[in-house]
Amino acid sequence: MKYMLVAGEASGDLHASNVIESIKKLDAEAEFRFIGGDLMSKAARNSPDIHYDKLNVMGFSEVIRKLPEILSNLKAAKRIIREYMPDILILVDYPGFNLKLAKYAHKLGVRVDYFISPKVWAWKEWRVKSIKKYVDNMYSILPFEENFYSKHNYKVKYVGNPSVQEIDYALGHLPPRKHFMERQGLQDIEKPMIALLPGSRKGEIRNNLPIMIEAVKRFPGFQFAVAAAPAIPEKFYREVAQDPGLQLVFGATPSLLKYSMAALVTSGTATLETALIGTPQVVCYRANGLKISYKIMEKLLKVKYVSLPNLIVNNSIVPEMLVHNCTVEKVARELSPLLQPSPKREWQINGYRNMRRRLGNSVASDYAAELIVDSLIKAP
Repeated sequence: MKYMLVAGEASGDLHASNVIESIKKLDAEAEFRFIGGDLMSKAARNSPDIHYDKLNVMGFSEVIRKLPEILSNLKAAKRIIREYMPDILILVDYPGFNLKLAKYAHKLGVRVDYFISPKVWAWKEWRVKSIKKYVDNMYSILPFEENFYSKHNYKVKYVGNPSVQEIDYALGHLPPRKHFMERQGLQDIEKPMIALLPGSRKGEIRNNLPIMIEAVKRFPGFQFAVAAAPAIPEKFYREVAQDPGLQLVFGATPSLLKYSMAALVTSGTATLETALIGTPQVVCYRANGLKISYKIMEKLLKVKYVSLPNLIVNNSIVPEMLVHNCTVEKVARELSPLLQPSPKREWQINGYRNMRRRLGNSVASDYAAELIVDSLIKAP
């Protein structure tokens, strides 16, 4: 069978590479073309037609600036689909680009499957109409998405969440705490730790890290370290923090979280990973801090919560300090009971257990690949 996959960013590259590996186990004759990155290249053993570096743009101004390049890449992607005519086009998140390809492939009569749903349950719900029209099968990695789509008379299949296996693997390969501390240059081995995860983008880090640092400095009995994103240089963190003694941890976030008493985490997938590791957390998301921004966000968002642990269990198990509520005082107040035995700490840990049960044990890439290959074989 001929497969084409499209991923527009680093996380999509990772998840799509796992799908490729899983398909190869089931279809010995599988051929692949793809738009993605180095991990997909390794899995498929060839080069991407377009590297996701050319697609990955953030913010309105950057989109406008790079619009000619974006349109050129979209045109090239359509040409590849038309010339290759795969048996199936597998799209991975990245809806602004991928839903346009879904429409084009559908018109050509190419089957379109989607692995990792766009977050249409949070915003841009109108995209469901395009998904229903142009996507043959949706493979979800969040259990509540099945119910969301069912309300739109569209059936999706929850296949498991990739973070479950990734975190289970990481926890099975942790160094001893002493070795981790020494390797990362954390001098006071006995002093308890607070982990700071300020996000993976410069804007997020610039907005959230200073508040996080000031909040944790209110607890002098603890030391803290920042889980640094691999694509962000150390110099940037030090400029933002204005703290020459800032402790940075590169490439060892699961270890940092496991050996921390609690964490401050910018909203995103990191909140789910923190919960799977079992570290109590306060979710932070500072934008421009204006109350009007919060009111606008409330109108745009279609969900009660923004952090994945809360969304999965449909309950407030982790505190969410958002926009104007993300202040040093409020973050420190929510963090305090998590640094000691307390009802709030126990509430979170019990909530994490409930979340883990809801996620199940399916290997998302294996399950999705099985559904994809079986249905292709059975197709007339």
